Amino acid sequence: MEALTSQSAADPEGYLAHPVNAYKLVKRLNTDWPVLEDLVLQDSAAGFIANLSVQRQFFPTDEDEAGAAKALMRLQDTYKLDPDTISRGDLPGTKYQAMLSVDDCFGMGRSAYNEGDYYHTVLWMEQVLKQLDAGEEATTSKAQVLDYLSYAVFQLGDLHRALELTRRLLSLDPGHERAGGNLRYFERLLEEEREKMLSNHTEAGPSTPGGIYERPVDYLPERDVYESLCRGEGVKLTPRRQKRLFCRYHHGNRTPQLLIAPFKEEDEWDSPHIVRYYDVMSDEEIERIKEIAKPKLARATVRDPKTGVLTVTSRILTSPGDLLTAASKRRGIG
Repeated sequence: MEALTSQSAADPEGYLAHPVNAYKLVKRLNTDWPVLEDLVLQDSAAGFIANLSVQRQFFPTDEDEAGAAKALMRLQDTYKLDPDTISRGDLPGTKYQAMLSVDDCFGMGRSAYNEGDYYHTVLWMEQVLKQLDAGEEATTSKAQVLDYLSYAVFQLGDLHRALELTRRLLSLDPGHERAGGNLRYFERLLEEEREKMLSNHTEAGPSTPGGIYERPVDYLPERDVYESLCRGEGVKLTPRRQKRLFCRYHHGNRTPQLLIAPFKEEDEWDSPHIVRYYDVMSDEEIERIKEIAKPKLARATVRDPKTGVLTVTSRILTSPGDLLTAASKRRGIG
């Protein structure tokens, strides 16, 4: 914990630029901190307790933790990353090493479950089991994981696997009341399914192979397009078209300031004409803008695609801090 604190304090922006670290910090402040706070409140100085209460109002909420988890899942979907890769912190372009513990992965799966996102629930609960089977210590038990996992696979339509996981749960915790009820329910559904097939003289359809499930179709039709573009899978320029792309100095129609220090301009695409500018701002200018902007930062709002109403949402594609961090890295604006 001490090493983690010193590392994050030395470079907070760089440390939190890693999505896994960002999620873990939000989870720690929202979920883990109250436990520590309860211990402190049992025996401590009144002034320290009062300070804790004041600072607590600025900590993340359950909604913030769920939003951080959903942001990681969007990265997972967009770049086709499996939970094991994310839990090891093997994300391209990140500076710090960050790993998700069993309890962190369980938090991811539980957040997905609470949102009714059973596809990601299954992926993350399976990762929890994998890390538990590898001997990693955790407060989360296999019985807890199987409780969530069995119901999630049932919601995805895999009745046979739901039954198998429920039996496995009961072997670990024979007195689990909900699992006992689910087992009887699943067995009844399976029997009804068999009777229906016999009466219709049909055979059982193919079961889901190896517990592999398809991601549900998103209501945003452009999602597949922008995700493929993020992965660099868009339309590629032919060699002939690439030859028509150039780099040059840009002086903004002979703007006096740019005549002395022109921008570097690079053609990225021919039609429509897309260019990238470099060395638009210095690192000092970027830091000054961040200094001015930070006190004015507020939760982003977006227009709901269904109602057209501006609303606070966790579906944030980027933030001002992300843009400025990217700008400071390449000192240009794309």
